[in-house]
Amino acid sequence: MNPETLLCADADTRVLSFYDANGIGAAGALDDLTRFAAALCEVPVALVTLLEEEYQHFLARTGFDGTGTRRDISFCTHAVAADDVMVVPDTLADPRFVDNPLVTGPTSVRFYAGAPMRATDGSVLGTVCVLDTVPRAGLTPLQHQGLMVLARAAMGRLDDRRVAREQGVAAAQSRRALEESDLRFRTLADTMPQMVWSTRADGFHDYYNARWYEFTGTPPGSTDGEGWNDVFHPDDRERSWTVWRRSLETGDPYEIEYRLRHFDGTYRWVLGRALAIRDDGGTITRWFGTCTDIHEQKLALEEREIISQELAHRIKNIFAVIAGLIQFTARNRPEFAPIATDLRQRITALGRAHDFVRPHSAQSRPSARQDSLAGLLADLFEPYQQGDGLRIVTEGADMLIDDRSATPLALLFHELATNATKYGALSAQDGQVTVRIDQDGDDVTLCWTETGGPAVTEPASGMSGFGSQLIELSAVRQLGGRVTREWRPEGLDVAIRVPRSALSRRDV
Repeated sequence: MNPETLLCADADTRVLSFYDANGIGAAGALDDLTRFAAALCEVPVALVTLLEEEYQHFLARTGFDGTGTRRDISFCTHAVAADDVMVVPDTLADPRFVDNPLVTGPTSVRFYAGAPMRATDGSVLGTVCVLDTVPRAGLTPLQHQGLMVLARAAMGRLDDRRVAREQGVAAAQSRRALEESDLRFRTLADTMPQMVWSTRADGFHDYYNARWYEFTGTPPGSTDGEGWNDVFHPDDRERSWTVWRRSLETGDPYEIEYRLRHFDGTYRWVLGRALAIRDDGGTITRWFGTCTDIHEQKLALEEREIISQELAHRIKNIFAVIAGLIQFTARNRPEFAPIATDLRQRITALGRAHDFVRPHSAQSRPSARQDSLAGLLADLFEPYQQGDGLRIVTEGADMLIDDRSATPLALLFHELATNATKYGALSAQDGQVTVRIDQDGDDVTLCWTETGGPAVTEPASGMSGFGSQLIELSAVRQLGGRVTREWRPEGLDVAIRVPRSALSRRDV
């Protein structure tokens, strides 16, 4: 079927009458529909298009700068021939569009979905469509239904404005269009599984969908204005107000977890989110928000945290038991006492590292961030500091760590600190160690520099103690790095270079 036959005979005249200096495009009366369509379908671009014989006009647009395209390359020419939403999951896989300039050119359209705007006389004037630069599987049922509702709403607005100009009753017809648009929005919102709410620009709550009243069991209208705060858990009210006021002041997205009173009288955890709707000048005109019930997920996370803390507590006890067994054995074998002391200290260092990244209780949680390399080093070096003076100073960039890298890092730096205490800078009254953390692209260099201690000399070739082997094991085999040493007269200098991804999974 030729798509042009679906246009009414005076389509060009109607296009020009809509798209004039005082028309829809200039006033931006449909921009709220495109913003909602883009948010509903989670795409960067949404358009309200109007087709004439040779050109396609964009009456409203979100995420797109152009005002139109030639009709011969438009996707909407194909969409107006359909009775339902036309979906193109991947334009490069569709022979109709694989060579289209909108696909191969700078716009790089890879996904398209368009709902035809059908007038009361049966003609199709254009579409409400959404675009993306990446292919997608398609639309969800809610998104499909939403595009059809928005296309009817857009067509209703176009018809209303035309009738208003023709009959001189623009004010009455505008009110009607707004009422119909509001009704359609409420109908669509009431079909959503989430609680949906809306406020004026000043934050006054003036709309909640049916899910809100079903969840809270409150009478309709009772939570308008500031009444919504009454259904919050008393311990969460001030915190929620603080975050909400900050969003109203800055325009930043609102997101917070809080407990909401359920209709059965219990409190359930929900995730609250809201985004500001702005006009063409950037002024906030309204806020749209949702509340999602996350109570079961929250309880599951709390249970996992309890189990994790219990495991951490038992692991810490295992470290303590092993250290005790070593000390007990050394009492019966005095000749092994020095070795036992070193081994016990290494196990203690491992225990400190484990308790840093996996504290067994809130009381044992470190003051520093648990994913902080600088925080872990500060915790490990605490036994070597003297009063108010810092004998080991850490400087440079902080890096992310996790439970996987904490163990080899603890062994490595414990060994360096222990050797410095016995033979190096920390064995002298004025000796000092500087640990510098530098990031170079995908690698991190950890430099251990001793000063103020006794003169050191490089060991004879082929001589390597257990401590040196332990450093190599930690840095090379476990962290995938490399170690270089320089025995300077003023003190030992060790550089450990490791991949940043070896320190934390979050950097992979």
